[in-house]
Amino acid sequence: MYVIIVGAGEVGSAIAESLADSHDVAVVDIDGDRVEQLMYDVDVLGVEGDGADLDTLQEAGIDGADMVIASTDNDETNIVTCGTAKTVADVFTISRVKSARFLRTWEHAEGALGVDHMVATNLMTAETVSRVIGLPAASDVETFAGGIVQMAQFEIIQSSPVTGQTVEEADRYESLTFAAIIRDDDIVIPSGDTVIETGDDAIVIGSRDSVQSFAHDVSPELDRARDVLIVGGSDIGYHTARLLQERGLKPRLIERDYERARELAEQLSGTTVLENDATDREFLQREHVEDVDAVVAALDSDEKNLLAGLLAKRLGADRAVAIVDAGEYVELFKEVGIDVAINPREVTAEEITRFTREHRAENVAIIQSDRAEVLEIEVDADSVLAGRPIRESVADLPEGVVIGAITRDGELVIPRGDTVIEADDHVVVFVDAAALDEASAKL
Repeated sequence: MYVIIVGAGEVGSAIAESLADSHDVAVVDIDGDRVEQLMYDVDVLGVEGDGADLDTLQEAGIDGADMVIASTDNDETNIVTCGTAKTVADVFTISRVKSARFLRTWEHAEGALGVDHMVATNLMTAETVSRVIGLPAASDVETFAGGIVQMAQFEIIQSSPVTGQTVEEADRYESLTFAAIIRDDDIVIPSGDTVIETGDDAIVIGSRDSVQSFAHDVSPELDRARDVLIVGGSDIGYHTARLLQERGLKPRLIERDYERARELAEQLSGTTVLENDATDREFLQREHVEDVDAVVAALDSDEKNLLAGLLAKRLGADRAVAIVDAGEYVELFKEVGIDVAINPREVTAEEITRFTREHRAENVAIIQSDRAEVLEIEVDADSVLAGRPIRESVADLPEGVVIGAITRDGELVIPRGDTVIEADDHVVVFVDAAALDEASAKL
């Protein structure tokens, strides 16, 4: 497949790096230095110019392209780029937009604006926040098979009860699979005697109840979040509050600007909107921040989010989730005390990359920037899995593949060695990046 990516910023660069190994990729950007650097780092064709301009797209080879991904920081530019591409070529177009208002317009007439698929950054970021808040101690959460199966990633801290236990000792759940352990730069496919160590990231796949139970065992002090405080009435803050409302929670939201606070109060009937400065220690103490299960910092700058998150934790909040616009700050936020740092650009890049791969899977979760994937696959008669017990079929799969869960006719089937997978089953599998191509061909 030949893919043209317009925009060589964090999002475009991440997508290009992810796709370049398996596809022919061209990257277009008005910044020649960015294009040159990306060509140096990744095997792509670079074109300097405005991706919304027809001449530039033709220079990039639009006539032979299968897909155009518009990923600049400007919503209008991305939409115009897709529309321009559609006027001269039969290509599939993906547009990144920050504002959900464009998404709402597009959803009312799918395919409108020359866009075949639209990814709304702020909404997707809020959805990520909502999923993480719903699962104590998790740093990443995805759902599969219509919500029947859940995948979650947990960082194992020294005080966790499972630290120092073997997988066999920690596996006390009927419908949970330990898919992988990420240790330093290595991905370990665990066996029963694998010891879970401080600093590991454990990836588990199973029913929602089992994953929730494991989350509680990883961090017993963190119960399901009920009292959530959102700091900042940004678009991400608004969507986070709305999504939490829909789950039956009653979050509080702090917004400093009077007019914005009033607007949010009118739009969010299930949220208590407070007009104040979220860095005011006395105000936070009056609002009993020490009782808060999770604080979400969604202000307009990384520095303010770091300050708000750390202050809330210093005053007693259990958990801090912060929006981090600069990708290079994500690890720093975690090191200084933020529990989960979410980068909207990374969320967007992963979603677009996920969508480009869904031709071979029902759903895809990308683990730690392409180090591994969790795939949901509908098994057909030609699959190496069909009609065979798992212990027999996995012998024909490469190392680095773990069968995490099976659903059949909408019901969860627990994968065991003697379980026979049938055609039309949905299987959720963990696949190490090194085994991805071979595994995809056989699955």
